[in-house]
Amino acid sequence: MDRRTKEQIISELQKKLKEANLGVLTSFSGMNVEKMETLRNELRKSNAEWKVVKNTLLRIASDGTDFSILADHFKWPVAVVLSYKDPVAPAKILIDFAKKNPELEIKVGVLDKKLLTKSDITVLAELPSKEVLLGKLVSVMAAVPTSFVTVLSGVPRSFVQVLNAYCDKKKTLN
Repeated sequence: MDRRTKEQIISELQKKLKEANLGVLTSFSGMNVEKMETLRNELRKSNAEWKVVKNTLLRIASDGTDFSILADHFKWPVAVVLSYKDPVAPAKILIDFAKKNPELEIKVGVLDKKLLTKSDITVLAELPSKEVLLGKLVSVMAAVPTSFVTVLSGVPRSFVQVLNAYCDKKKTLN
């Protein structure tokens, strides 16, 4: 690979590292191309990508980004997962894929400038997705006004019931 190509790869990779909110380093030795493509396709659905990168190029590209804390882990043949939106969905995909395919080994990750261990990534994968959390938030927000209206309508309802009972009592006396 000539120097110009390397510089282009580094600049593209550095741009992607700056945009990504989650990065996970994986080892993939023994994995065939079909499984790699399956993993790539699954990750694309969640707005993430899986790239096989040379350690030296990744080390250079990670300088000045949140991923620089992973530099000590660029020791084995590495593939990096980069997520650009919801960090939970790619983590779930990785954990599920690693359970079915022992060739894929999740090493470490980074989220919001914090180093994640494999157990941290597993915990992240167990979180509900962003859509589920937003749905729960909306239901909680809708419950408060509903309860408030119910309480406010209780006084007039009780008053109407008392008046109705008084009318019924008057009718039975006549």
